[in-house]
Amino acid sequence: MRQESLEAALPMGADPHRHARFLARVHDAAVAGERPPARPRPVIDASWRRMLSQGIDPERGCCGNPLPPEELGERRRGSALAEVLPLLRGKLAGVAEQTANIMVVTDADGRVLWREGSTAVRRDADSLGFVEGMSWCEESVGTNAIGTALVTRLPVQVYSAEHYVRSHHTWTCASAPMHDPRSGELLGAVDLSGPAATVSPTTLALVQTVAQLAESQLHAVHAADLERLRAAAAPMLSRVGGRAVVTDQQGWVAASAGVVPMNRVALPDGCAPGRAWLPALGDCAVEPVQGGWLVRPLGEDSVAEARARVLLDLRSARQACLEVVSPSGRWSHPLSPRHAELLFLLANHPDGRTAAQLASDVFGDPGRTVTVRAEMSRLRRHLGGLLSRRPYRFSGNVEVDVLRPADPDSLLPHSTAPAVRGC
Repeated sequence: MRQESLEAALPMGADPHRHARFLARVHDAAVAGERPPARPRPVIDASWRRMLSQGIDPERGCCGNPLPPEELGERRRGSALAEVLPLLRGKLAGVAEQTANIMVVTDADGRVLWREGSTAVRRDADSLGFVEGMSWCEESVGTNAIGTALVTRLPVQVYSAEHYVRSHHTWTCASAPMHDPRSGELLGAVDLSGPAATVSPTTLALVQTVAQLAESQLHAVHAADLERLRAAAAPMLSRVGGRAVVTDQQGWVAASAGVVPMNRVALPDGCAPGRAWLPALGDCAVEPVQGGWLVRPLGEDSVAEARARVLLDLRSARQACLEVVSPSGRWSHPLSPRHAELLFLLANHPDGRTAAQLASDVFGDPGRTVTVRAEMSRLRRHLGGLLSRRPYRFSGNVEVDVLRPADPDSLLPHSTAPAVRGC
C-alpha cells in the first residue's frame, strides 16, 4: 500500500490541534523504528534520519551549556550580523511581540546571539534552554527550524511534533539562513518561534524576506567599500603597468589590467605579502594596499606548470569548502550548495562531464544546460586554474581528494540532485 506523504508544516485548511496530534503519531512511530501513518515532509524525514543515526535522545536532546558572557559578547562583536541587527529588529521584533513569539538570531554554529520579543514566551523559552549563548544546532536539540535551516541552507518551518525532541512539540518555529555576500560564508539564521497555537503559513515567508533584506544590506555595504577601493585602484594600476589585479581583503576584484575579467581571486588563508600561487592566476606577487591587495601575475605559463592538491571538504553539513594545497601555501574557498554539488560530481568523474550530463546529474533533466553553464562559469571565475572545460573537469595538474562525512546521510544534505542522492 502506498504511504501518504505530508507536504507542509501545516496543510492549507487543516485544524492545527488535530494536525499536531497526527504529527505526534508520525513522530512516535518514526523514533520507535515502526511504519508511521504517513511519511513526514522530506526535509523533516531527512533530519529525523540524521538524529537517529547520531543517537540523539528524543526525550531530552543532548546536554549543553550556554556560552560564558565574555565569549557571547566576543561572538556578537565579531559577527557580521551585528551590522544588520537594527534591520532584523525593525522588521521582526515588533511582530514577535504582537504575535506572542520571540525573534532569535544565531551564528553559523547555531549559538543564540540575540533574542527579543514576548516576555511570557521568553520565560517559556528559558525552561527549554532556548537562551542567549545556547547552541540550537541539530546535534544539540534535534530537528528544529534553526538547526535544520543551518544544515539545509534553506528556509524551514517546523511545527509541533515535527521537532525531534518531545519537549519542543508545543512550539512552532520558522527560520531562514543568512550568508555573507563578501565570502559566501554562512553567517547564521534568523528565527521566529512561539507556542504551537501561533502557527501561521505566512511566518516563513516573512522570515525569509527579512533574511533576504539583511543579505541585501550586507551586499550594499560591501559594494560601497569596493567602490571606494576601485577609485583608489585606477591610478595605482597605471603606475604599476603590465598585468595586475587590485582586490579587497576577501579577494573581490575592484580593478584589473591585462587579465581575463573575473569577480574574485581566491587568496591564501592569512594572506601575506610575498609570492603565492593562486588558482585563477598562477604564480603571483602579492602586495598590500589600503583596503586590500595588489596581485601581479609573474608568468604566462605558471598555471599550467604548478601542481596543486585539492581537498573537497564535505564533512560539515553546514558549510562545504574547497581547500587548495600548493608549494606556496594553503587556500580555502567556501562553496555554495550548488557549487559543492558540481565539484563533487566532477571529482566522481575525473574524465569530465558535459553540460548535458551535469544537467542530468543535478536536475534529472539533460536539457537544463544553460543553468549548468552559468554555474560552471561562476566557478571558473573563482577557480580558473583548477577547472577545465569541454568537458568540464578538474585540470590535469590537480590531485583531488574528497573528504566525506562519517554519516552518509550528512553528505550534502541540502542536495536533491539525483546523482548525489544516489551515492
